[in-house]
Amino acid sequence: MRSLLRRRLLLSLPFASAALAGWGAAFAADFPTRPVTLIVPFPAGGATDSFVRAVADLAGRELGQPVIVDNKPGAAGVLGANQLVRSAPDGYTLSILPESVFRLPHLQKTQFDPLRDFSYVIHLSGYALGIATLSGAPWRDWASVVADAKKRPGQISYGTTGVNGTMHVTVEEMAQRAGIKLNHVPYKGESEIIQALMGGHIDLAVTAGSIAPMVETGKARVLVLWTEKRAARWPDVPTLREAGLDMVANSPFGIAGPKGMPAAVVKTLHDAFRKALEDPGTQKLLERLNQESAYLDSEAYAAFARERFEISRKQVERMGAAPAQ
Repeated sequence: MRSLLRRRLLLSLPFASAALAGWGAAFAADFPTRPVTLIVPFPAGGATDSFVRAVADLAGRELGQPVIVDNKPGAAGVLGANQLVRSAPDGYTLSILPESVFRLPHLQKTQFDPLRDFSYVIHLSGYALGIATLSGAPWRDWASVVADAKKRPGQISYGTTGVNGTMHVTVEEMAQRAGIKLNHVPYKGESEIIQALMGGHIDLAVTAGSIAPMVETGKARVLVLWTEKRAARWPDVPTLREAGLDMVANSPFGIAGPKGMPAAVVKTLHDAFRKALEDPGTQKLLERLNQESAYLDSEAYAAFARERFEISRKQVERMGAAPAQ
């Protein structure tokens, strides 16, 4: 009897697989039939939020269903990743993945494995990050910050979007190389960082393009950029390499969904977001935010994720950061 049941089961498997494949194809053909949620793991009002909302609006028009932005700030930008591992792989829940998603697993136990738990849809951009201060502050460049910090260890404060995020880790590596100690103050997002800087609550702010209005009105100035080359918007601001540190930190980000999403659904989402990214209005917005398009398709983004995971591991080891128990 068991032999007969086993034979029937084996004979039925190809038909079951075909039925599932047919269901998946039908599902993908109809996708999407309702709004898609896109988690942004930062507060509303920052550079990432502004950019993603513009892209989401255009992608929604292409999909024929709205793409609703859901802000989930905090936890160094990994709350979206946490949500993905609890979501169905149907394409209706997506998240922006910042670089901290690839770093945090090397520092502490996380709810996700970036190499196994996501369906990578499209890589979008990276930030032109840098360190800014108020125009009336005594520091004119990174060298002057270092000189002052050596006289006053731990007394110069700087704000970032959270512990173990790219902003925090990069500044700590800069400080380590310079032999200084700074006072880290974490915030939930860039808008909070800028408010704290303008209010005199911190000395230095790690920001992206959102600091631009304050720079243009003479209220703030950028001391150093973390980009590969000088920004067209601020041609007089040196890069880290020009400041004597062989480093680049642009904090790239893209869109992913839960693991196991049907390939056709991934392609539908990819195509919609790619068209939104390439829209002339989006490119102008990137320019205003001092960011660059960094498009990668789904396969290339998955490969990029594996690369960033390994780079982050080496960075953590280089800094001597011990994983939390």
